[in-house]
Amino acid sequence: MRKEFNENRQLRLRFLILIICGAVISSCTDRMSADILVAGGGTGGVAAGIQAARMGVSTVIVEEHEWLGGMLTSAGVSATDGNYNLRSGIWGEFVNALADHYGGDSLLRTGWVSNILFEPSVGNMIFSRMAEAESYLKVVNDAVITKVKRRGDTWKVTVRRGNYRINYTVKILIDATELGDIAARCGADYDIGMDSRYDTGEEIAPEKANDIVQDLTYVAILKDYGTEVQMERPEGYDSSLFACACINPLCTGADQADARWPCDKMITYGKLPGNKYMINWPISGNDYYVNLIELDREGREEALRLAKQKTLCFLYFINHELGYSNLALADDEFPTPDRLPFIPYYRESRRIKGLVRFNLNHITHPYGNDRKLYRTAIAVGDYPVDHHHSAYSGTEELPDLSFRHPHSRRC
Repeated sequence: MRKEFNENRQLRLRFLILIICGAVISSCTDRMSADILVAGGGTGGVAAGIQAARMGVSTVIVEEHEWLGGMLTSAGVSATDGNYNLRSGIWGEFVNALADHYGGDSLLRTGWVSNILFEPSVGNMIFSRMAEAESYLKVVNDAVITKVKRRGDTWKVTVRRGNYRINYTVKILIDATELGDIAARCGADYDIGMDSRYDTGEEIAPEKANDIVQDLTYVAILKDYGTEVQMERPEGYDSSLFACACINPLCTGADQADARWPCDKMITYGKLPGNKYMINWPISGNDYYVNLIELDREGREEALRLAKQKTLCFLYFINHELGYSNLALADDEFPTPDRLPFIPYYRESRRIKGLVRFNLNHITHPYGNDRKLYRTAIAVGDYPVDHHHSAYSGTEELPDLSFRHPHSRRC
């Protein structure tokens, strides 16, 4: 009798727990609507969200991490390439805000890789202020999109932020994620890797298509602490991997030709305001090869753990072997446990097969193509083809795409 009583009591208790849990989950779910939902708060996502809001369209940006700005902030690549004389649009607003923050354009030229360098945290602050100024724009940070479904003329998008869930109904869904994850989830066709020259007509493309993507990099922001900082030796550290990152006594033998720059030149490549240094060095540095685009979340996390580990090893090499003992990871940049960026520097993602596929020939032969895309251009750049493949095993089989100027024309 006592045993039966205890079993019934446990069943009633479990039933009560289920009721309470159901009530909690229900109370943490909300339903909202908007005209546009932008998946991803990188530079493209922020620009799309701000411009839509300025046109009087109710817009939501859903960003997985705390910051806005993507590659320029959350990934720590706070040095921009390209034409600095065409400062217009949202880009111009951003650069002007940087100049105002630091006290002038000249104070953005702290390193030699770019004329515009800044602290990632400052970039995030500016993007966030720009977004907050728009009454038609709402930003949902630290949130992930868990479900997307098309119903008639609308999209049903489920967003989870901790235990809170929002079911959005929107007219337009924009994929501004770093890897094109939402478009893929919706069934869009896409390519990954290098296209065949016979498909694109690009002379510098390989004959046969492949799935080889560019190296990614877990960038690091170092800070000059003005005194010696002891870094912990990372697991699996091997100094030979970085010996020829710059000209130094450790670089010997056939690899000496790779060390093109003095070490001080390597460090100041990405010198930032605030006595900080961006470490994003491709020559025997912290580039890392992995094609993680099609991996699940767990697979990506493991791949990125290894990429982080390589960067930590490179930082130890700089601090311990090269004698820059005053440099260590900045303690006032990324609010992450390891002081590394939220995300890596992704140089390549899915390429969606849209109505038009933009390729190099539209730049090198703008007037000779069937589609005159130059007539609908939305941006101007002056940077050459710059592929990173030095960390890939088998680069000799790939076309040389490092700062390639097709037909001696800048693209």
